[in-house]
Amino acid sequence: MSSFNRVILIGNLGHQPELKYTTSNRPVCELRIAVNRVWNDRNGQRQEKTDWFSVEVWDKTAEFCERYLTKGRAILVEGRLSNDEWTDKEGQKRTKTKVVADRVQFVGNRGDGDGGYSRGGSGAGGDRGPAPRTSDGGPPPPADDYHPPEDDIPF
Repeated sequence: MSSFNRVILIGNLGHQPELKYTTSNRPVCELRIAVNRVWNDRNGQRQEKTDWFSVEVWDKTAEFCERYLTKGRAILVEGRLSNDEWTDKEGQKRTKTKVVADRVQFVGNRGDGDGGYSRGGSGAGGDRGPAPRTSDGGPPPPADDYHPPEDDIPF
């Protein structure tokens, strides 16, 4: 049986990126991303929830993130989930799940044409295809208002 570990998140930076260097002088940048969900409950009441994700970015991509990203900026992160385990001062075993990013792409305001940065790549996130469309050819509804029918979910 094969395995697959892939994550794609679109959200906003909750803090300024923190660039650090390992003892071998390898750059690593820590990001915190807020991803918002909006839906209507069974009573038709609008509900909102924000999930926070820790993201780790390495090498050239880490340096680009520290240089160009700011708190509040909308970004797309693509990578894999990873678990860190350690024992705290009280002897308790702790675990933290994070996203290790392979690609970070700017989205949203600031010109919409900003490229992304990927590990080992040319620095351009130019693999974006045509803009998404609905079945009638028009633009999709805003993400906040769109709720696909449950029978359209592919899993």
